[in-house]
Amino acid sequence: MTAVQRNNVKILGSGERTLMFAHGYGCDQNMWRHVTPAFLDDFKIVLFDYVGSGHADASAFNRTKYSTLHGYARDVLDIIGELQLSRVNFVAHSVSSMIGALAAIESPRPFETMTMIGPSPSYINDGAYVGGYERSDIESLLETLESNHVGWSAAMAPAIMGNPESPELAAELEASFCRMDPALAHHFARVTFLSDNRADLPHLGIRTLILQCQKDVIAGLSVGEYVHQCLSKSQLVLMDASGHCPHMSAPGEVIAELKKFL
Repeated sequence: MTAVQRNNVKILGSGERTLMFAHGYGCDQNMWRHVTPAFLDDFKIVLFDYVGSGHADASAFNRTKYSTLHGYARDVLDIIGELQLSRVNFVAHSVSSMIGALAAIESPRPFETMTMIGPSPSYINDGAYVGGYERSDIESLLETLESNHVGWSAAMAPAIMGNPESPELAAELEASFCRMDPALAHHFARVTFLSDNRADLPHLGIRTLILQCQKDVIAGLSVGEYVHQCLSKSQLVLMDASGHCPHMSAPGEVIAELKKFL
């Protein structure tokens, strides 16, 4: 099986530069549909699903490989290698920000820029570092997900999405959570929420845009500022958008900031 087949890769548009969009936990490549049309004329657009998400081949799941975010980063590099991509501008939502960072640290040559939307290198508070959660909070969240996948999805989707005036957005996110295989959803959640990539950040040497939302319950402003401080070639933009998924709730603002950066 090729990486293109395994990760359900789709290629749109044309151009010498590549935009590679990477979805967050519980999502899939379809979540970028409001953003990609704005770049079709100038970029080759690469979309994919992580194993365990969307229409990726679930039979490719390997518990050892995917026990850390490095396994998912390896898949990103496999796709880039198979397609012989260069000048890759990696646009990452949430956990994909750290996956993309790990990929670019391991193999920087094909990467041109990195855009991180709502990144967090660690969700757990640690001394002066405020990740937003105590470890007990995360363990409780994971226990609930494991015991009641549907109930967890219904409760978490509105909080993650924010924007209560647009309940259809939370409903879409909830449906996406529920489509995941419960065992794979719990595994990816555990890897996502228990990872600590703070020590990796200073090794990312490419130009990076950090898009930070208002009132993000998953990755608050202090986390975005921390990531910015760790990346020597980064710029932090505090958007008017709120919630954790601005590419769905405020795609126009994401498009505008991404175009300025690129």
